[in-house]
Formats: sequence, structure tokens, C-alpha cells
Amino acid sequence: MKYGRIIRVAGPVVTAEGMENAKMFDVVKVGELNLIGEIIRIQGNKVMIQVYEDTTGLRPGDVVVNTNQALSVELGPGLLSSIYDGIQRPLDVIRSKAGDFITRGLLIPPLDENKKWEFKPVIKKGDEVEAGSIIGEVQETPLINHKIMVPYGLKGYIKEIYDGKFTIREPIGILSTNKGDVELFLSQRWRVRTPRPFIRKLPPDTPLITGQRIIDTFFPVSKGGTACIPGPFGSGKTVTQHQLAKWSDSHVIVYVGCGERGNEMTEVLVTFPKLLDPKSKRPLMERTILVANTSNMPVAAREASIYTGITMAEYYRDMGYDVALMADSTSRWAEALREISGRLEEMPGEEGYPAYLARRLAEFYERSGKVVVLSPDQRIGSVTIVGAVSPPGGDFSEPVSQNTLRVTRVFWALDASLAGRRHFPAINWLTSYSLYTEVIADWYRKNVAPDWPELRNEAMAILQKEAELQEIVQLVGYDALPEPEKGILDIGRMIREDFLQQSAFDEVDTYCSVKKQYLMIKSILMFGKKELEVIKKGATAAQVSSLPVKDKISRLKWTPEDKVDELIKEIELEINEQFNNLLQQVLLQQ
Repeated sequence: MKYGRIIRVAGPVVTAEGMENAKMFDVVKVGELNLIGEIIRIQGNKVMIQVYEDTTGLRPGDVVVNTNQALSVELGPGLLSSIYDGIQRPLDVIRSKAGDFITRGLLIPPLDENKKWEFKPVIKKGDEVEAGSIIGEVQETPLINHKIMVPYGLKGYIKEIYDGKFTIREPIGILSTNKGDVELFLSQRWRVRTPRPFIRKLPPDTPLITGQRIIDTFFPVSKGGTACIPGPFGSGKTVTQHQLAKWSDSHVIVYVGCGERGNEMTEVLVTFPKLLDPKSKRPLMERTILVANTSNMPVAAREASIYTGITMAEYYRDMGYDVALMADSTSRWAEALREISGRLEEMPGEEGYPAYLARRLAEFYERSGKVVVLSPDQRIGSVTIVGAVSPPGGDFSEPVSQNTLRVTRVFWALDASLAGRRHFPAINWLTSYSLYTEVIADWYRKNVAPDWPELRNEAMAILQKEAELQEIVQLVGYDALPEPEKGILDIGRMIREDFLQQSAFDEVDTYCSVKKQYLMIKSILMFGKKELEVIKKGATAAQVSSLPVKDKISRLKWTPEDKVDELIKEIELEINEQFNNLLQQVLLQQ
């Protein structure tokens, strides 16, 4: 280890001298309390360190110790169900030892070193293995079977392999390599700033089913895709991400609370352990990792929390799982970059953000993807990234939103006016978009219905036409519109209120299967076609609005999945019957 001395303290940035052999991104221990920091700039024998803890009390002359190791996370059984801070310290363990506030300099192993795990080898003595080969399995939780892999950079044959119960510090086998024998363990370490390698990326042709109608039907994200969800305060960013974390069909969820308010992370910590996985009916925490770095925690640790989360996500991807990472919010992360950049006295870019903001954002989102994993059996895994953005005042033209839009392929634009009308999710269907729609259309055709893309396009066209007519209504009034246009407004309102609106707090409506979504939109559009047909033959929009079947369509969203088919049959029969009766009345009146 190499010692240095502090010569300057500027908030979370500390300058030290006398560290000639230091390398970029080495982890150092600062001061008497051994605060964790990371070298972010080297100038001759001086280094600049961003400290991940409160620097109060540090002064020139204090000792800095270089560990000669990059900032890394420990990966192994025990990650799931855990709650970490930005540098992978287990918050529940810290609370039991230090109380409700994190003691500075407290360093606790991220994984339980005393717990014994049941290890079952899937290879035998003498087998040849290489980086990424699965050598055994540990049932980490009832939902996830943890695959123990050969660490990156190793290749050889198995000299010894053991069976039984082991801690993460006990060897489970010996690998004979060209450079000698290497002991194998249940855990391994990985540098957070280095993406885990893979063989190649695959086309994102499978949707991530979220159970949220406006997302799955209109603006889907694929497994291995990227999405951003910007919006002003109170428009529902966090609730939407909670919904995706709860209901998306990923095997593993990594939720990173990056600089968010403490009460929002508290809600996650309180509700997630009580939630049941919709498929297995087991606690959702059994497939979830939480990284909590709230707004009152040291600002520099926000930057690390994003990398900590994505590294753990890539680890489970390499096992062959589909992983969803929720980053809430990347704006707070960018603010941490701005803070550190200012302390380094760098030339500021737009709105004070560093000039390299776009590159950092791109590097983060680039770590998503559906990939062929680096392994002999060429497993396929994926990491989907959903990043919330908190633009001040809901201004999407600010740098973080704009640079995020350049690299993500799905844009869920949250609208304060929709939130004000209590329309949730408050995703604006006119300004949002998804570039995966065409790519995953074939999946919907094969797995849901052959006419799914056509129904989606038809519904979107009606919503756009309705928006145009709303502007005319504001000028001339509703009564001045011709009857066909009134009919379009009526259908648009049904799509908005009976389909797009969804309650996250209703037991039935919180999750909607893709099949139910298809049946709902099909019945609404079927009603719409009949409405326009009878209006052309002389009926009025007011007559159509009074049909009783409209109430049944609006009740579809509250209908449990097992009763939807029966109600849809009733609705189809009643649509035909009631429109035929209406048409006869119109013809008699003529």
C-alpha cells in the first residue's frame, strides 16, 4: 500500500500528494476514519479523489492509503433480497450494528461471510472449463437458481470439485490452469466501471411485458432495450417504475434509487417485501436487489450507485436470466457529475453540466442488451434499462433529457396536465414513442393475435384525430361538430378512459395481461366501427352514447382475468344486438 497526504479538501473532492504509483480509479482510504474514495484525476504526484462519504473533519496533512484495487462489487449468492448503498454496503446489516445513521468509515462485507450455501456441482473432476462455464448451482431463493461460473480470464481443467455446504470464503474446487492451480469460490469480484464481456448482441425482438396497457400496447420496450421516463414533479415517474419493477416479466429486478427523496425509497423498502410475484405467488424480494442512495446521502456515492446496480444486473444476465434495471433518477446522478466537475474546476458545458455528460450517459445505457453470454454453451441473457429523468419544471429541452433521448429507444413522456386531471399513468400518447414497435410486431402476431399491430395503429390514429378535433372544439364548441366527428371524440374518450387509464392501487387493474389488453382494445374498436356505421345511416352520437353496452366495456378493466372471456362474449353479442335495434329505430324515424 502507498501512503499520501491530503493537501486540499473541497467538499467531496480531496487532493492528496505523495502517491506516485497511483492509478486511475484506484480505491483509497482517506483520513483517520478510513473514508472510502476513488482516484478520478492524476497530475504528477498529486491525485484528486472523490470521497463517497461525508468529508467533514478532514484536513490537510491527514493520511491517504491506496488499496491498489479498482472500485468493485462482490458477486455471489446472497445478493437477492439485499438492500445496499451506492458502494455495496448492506444497509440492513449497518443498521443492526450502527443504528439508523451510517457511521463514517464503516466497512462491512456485502455478502454474509458466515452463511453456508448448498452447492451442487454440475461438472466432474477432469472436465475442461473456461470463463463463463457453469460449474455448479446454489438455490439462492425459491425463485432464482444461482449459477456459479468460472471467473473471467480463467481456463483449464477441474482438478477438484466439492459437494456440500460452503460459505463464500470456502473453496468449492480447484482449477488447474497454465499458470498453476486456482481455488474456486462461490463469489467473485468485478470492477464496476468495466462492462462484463459477452460474445455478441442480438436483435431486441421480444417485448418486456409490464402489465401496463399504455406501455405494452402503444409504446413497448423490448427485453434488452432502453427506455427513459422523464416528467415533472408529481407526474408519476417513481410509481411507474415501481409498477415495472413489480410486474414486468423479468427474472431479476435491480432497483437503483439514485438521489431520490428518502420517503420514496422508504416506500420501496416497506412495500416490496410484502408484494407477491404474480406468477409464483412468492415474495417479490426473492428476485429483487435494492440499491438505495437517497438525496441526503453523500453526493459522490450517487455516481457509484448506478455502476454498482448495472454490474449486478450484468452478473445475473451472464447466468442466462432476463434482468430489468430501474434507475430513479439519472438526473440526480447527472447532478452528482456536475458537482464533482465543478469541484475539479473543469470547463462547464450546457447548464453547468460537464462536457462529457452525453458520453457518460451513453456508456451507461450501452450496457443494456440481449446478448449471447461469454460461455461455452452460449447462453442468452438480457439487461433492460429504464431510466427516470427529473427535468426541472418538466422542461424536456434540458441537457439530461436531451442526451438521454439520443441513446434510448423508448420515450414515455409524462405530462403534468394529465396528472392534474388524475389520468394515470400520465404518459402522453401524442408525444411518447417506441422504436421497438416494428421490431417486436412479429412476436405480438405469433403470441397474441395476427391483427395486433393493425389494432394498435387504428387506436393511435383515432387518438391523434381526437386531439385535432379537441382543438376545433375549443374554437367552435362541441355542438358545431358534424355527427361523425362527435363519434370519433366519443371513441377517443373510450380509449383514454376505459383503456389507457389504469389504477396502480386497484387489486385487479394494477396488472393487465397482454391477452386482456387485446380483448379490451378490440371490443372498444368494434364498438367504434359500429358507431361510425350507424351515424352514417342517420343516428346521432348522443343516441350511441346512451347504449347500455358502453358501461360493460368500461367495466372490463375491473374484471378479473379469469372472467374476461365470458364478459367479452356478452359484450360482442350486445354490441351487435343494440346497434341493430338502434339502426331499426333510425330507419323507422326516417
